[in-house]
Amino acid sequence: MTSKSNDENKDSNQLRLWSAFLYFDYRVLWFSTVTATATMNLRMIITAVWLYERTGLGSTLAWLGLIELAVRIPSNLYGGVFADRLDRKKLIAFTQFFSFFLIGFMALLESSSSLEIWHVYLVSAILSATSVFGNPARSAFTARVVPRNVLSHAVAMNTITWQVGTIVTPFIFYLTSFAWRDTASDSLVLSFWINTLIAFFSVISPFFIRESGKALEITKTTSIHRNLIEGFKYVISHPILPGLYILDIGVTVVSYYRELFPIFAKQLYSRGRDAVAILTAFNAVGAIFGSLLVMYTHKIKRKGVIVLYATLVYGFLLIIFGWSTSIWIGIFALIALGAADAVGMTMRQTVVQLTTPDNMRGRATAAHSLAAMSANGIGKWEVAIMSDYIGAGNTMILGGFVSILVVLIIWYALSGVRKYTYQED
Repeated sequence: MTSKSNDENKDSNQLRLWSAFLYFDYRVLWFSTVTATATMNLRMIITAVWLYERTGLGSTLAWLGLIELAVRIPSNLYGGVFADRLDRKKLIAFTQFFSFFLIGFMALLESSSSLEIWHVYLVSAILSATSVFGNPARSAFTARVVPRNVLSHAVAMNTITWQVGTIVTPFIFYLTSFAWRDTASDSLVLSFWINTLIAFFSVISPFFIRESGKALEITKTTSIHRNLIEGFKYVISHPILPGLYILDIGVTVVSYYRELFPIFAKQLYSRGRDAVAILTAFNAVGAIFGSLLVMYTHKIKRKGVIVLYATLVYGFLLIIFGWSTSIWIGIFALIALGAADAVGMTMRQTVVQLTTPDNMRGRATAAHSLAAMSANGIGKWEVAIMSDYIGAGNTMILGGFVSILVVLIIWYALSGVRKYTYQED
């Protein structure tokens, strides 16, 4: 049962934007998510800019994407299994400790001008593995700290949290990276150390959650591999989840752009760090709008159709983003892209949690993360490589047309997504 104090036991039928925050454990989980998100986002911005400025090649970021993908796949699968077997609070804290330690290690190397490309690749690989390993536990825990009819609001707020971190971190990066320039050339020392400090808070915050971190009705005598196979069979036989995952993969592989803003800033707008910060932040602003919009869809029954329409709009916006060399049109397109992506992502996550029992939720969430993260890694590689050959703009235009085609295929070939309905009380 979800824990909540007497003063928090409100009439949850009267849903508001802040409904999830009426529950203490959700507030703590939210803060944990804020710090973890800021840690990861700031690290990705710092390392992407550091690598691109060092080499000037999109392929440098492309290979980083493949390295991350290689470690994410097993980490994601087993992360879902362990999220259903172990204490989720401890698992979240344990995985975040790696971020604190290894980002601090990079900060020390950068401080002594000893940081090398292989260091960044190695640390990024380890942190990609540990972050993904802990994500199913964090996602599955959300359904334990709020009532069922508040779940879509909580998931939407999680998405907003992610995007708030995405807005704040590029400006932290911008201020800290330029503040250090006068004394250490183009060093990113201060950015690395601030990143380390944020990571520290992400380690300690999960321990303040009062709800038990252990999954309900888990059978610990079952082997880990059998748990993994059991989760795989569940997802494959599910009437809705395969379609959602295929949709995510088909679109993201040809359109991933979020960690590649150094490429777009240079190729589309002939700008550098300032444009990276601006593009990253405004894309996150759009995602917040999209997540807020989801909170007003709790009375719409056709959740699957919402996902499909949001993804279709996303495809058209990719074409606009790639077509224009005006940073103002680019900002508009990225705001709208962030909104459309947030609507689709939030609704996908909500459907996964609504249609999955608690003792399978970690593995189902892991399967969703596996689809998303695998697509991100392949998409990062594909878009970065293609940008070197045909240009970043043309790559986005092509991705937009392919995305539209994927949505139409899912719409008619996998009707489970289109037909799924659920109305919250």
